[in-house]
Amino acid sequence: MADKDDDKIDLSRRGFLGGAGGLAASGLVVGAVAGAAGAFAVATQSPTIAAVAADAHPFYNQPHQAGIQTEPQKYTVFMTYELTTSSRTDVQVLLARWSAAIAQLAKGDTIGSPQPTRPDAVAQDSGEALDLGPEGLTVTLGLGPGVFDDRFGLSARKPTLLEKIPTLPSDQLQPEYTGGDLSLQACANDPQVAYHAIRNLTRMARGTAATLWTVTGFGRASAGPSQQTPRTLLGFKDGTRNIFEDSDLEKWVWTAGDGQAWMKGGSYMVARKIHMNIETWDTDAIGDQQNVFGRTKLEGAPLSGHREHDTPNFTKKDASGDLVIPATSHIALAAHENNGGVKILRRSYNYTEGIDDLGQIDAGLLFIAYMNDPKHFIEMQTKLGSVDRLNEYIKHIGSAVFAVPPAPKQGSFIAADLFA
Repeated sequence: MADKDDDKIDLSRRGFLGGAGGLAASGLVVGAVAGAAGAFAVATQSPTIAAVAADAHPFYNQPHQAGIQTEPQKYTVFMTYELTTSSRTDVQVLLARWSAAIAQLAKGDTIGSPQPTRPDAVAQDSGEALDLGPEGLTVTLGLGPGVFDDRFGLSARKPTLLEKIPTLPSDQLQPEYTGGDLSLQACANDPQVAYHAIRNLTRMARGTAATLWTVTGFGRASAGPSQQTPRTLLGFKDGTRNIFEDSDLEKWVWTAGDGQAWMKGGSYMVARKIHMNIETWDTDAIGDQQNVFGRTKLEGAPLSGHREHDTPNFTKKDASGDLVIPATSHIALAAHENNGGVKILRRSYNYTEGIDDLGQIDAGLLFIAYMNDPKHFIEMQTKLGSVDRLNEYIKHIGSAVFAVPPAPKQGSFIAADLFA
């Protein structure tokens, strides 16, 4: 439970006046957040106004956090954290500082000075993204189920649908890639910009949260409405039928709050680290690979059609009476037509981590999806994990779920109303 002493913060004790430009806190709501973003912008190296306007995503005063509906950028750094404090106010302060910092980073600015005037001072910003500009950076913040346990007195504010993902068929989860109290998904069109954001936000979390697990992703494996469908490391197009229409997003992605006003306009994120057995896949015949996915490799067309975006016909049979798209193929099992109409918004990335201890390529997919009910993923993955032919070549080794609040208003911070 939250300590009674948490009602007020000794700012000097936390060394917070300089780092957050005088951000103050009192009661259950961190106050004086307005102006904090400006306080971070000390000695910044900003690109031109035109460049910022063309390549920056606004952080404040949006209906939803950036990085969900935003067209996927080329790179991501995804990090989860474990809270190491028992103080609710510590969590508030961290969310407030992160919010102010993310607003600066999204504009292509640094978080404070990368070169202090005093030689004995520590730089507030690590500086490796100087002069690179925004590069489309978005940082999306999530709250895991642990935020609502007994440590912080927030159990009554827990969204009804936020529960740990249960063990699913074919899961081979590794503890070091599972769970998390907080998550940050940084996406950008320059990998150094995404890395810089996570690096500096992690520095700010010291004393309140510790890193848990991370994945560095490249080669976006989901597309936006104006983008060509990308490919996973298995060489097939992925996310052809991803959802883009506002009507679908309203129906399947954004939540009405689940009884919590602070979550209205938010969503739920499911993150899965999926290892691919690359060498085994590479020896499989192309015909079998296409039956595994239910699509052709080059065009990405459903086996029942000719073009990528042809609607799959899951009842069409060949001359022998066999289904043209096998019932155990990936697209047949994942299609909304075969799942009660349920759709999810995919935002996945490829990853590679070199060579594993067996001398095999250590690579796979950072699967990220947004939805207004995590049960949609659970039910779909239960089916996929049971009979999907793709299971011969992949294994789910990491898993986490997060509540993703809406974007904050100017002068406030992400999930501020959670503490009201």
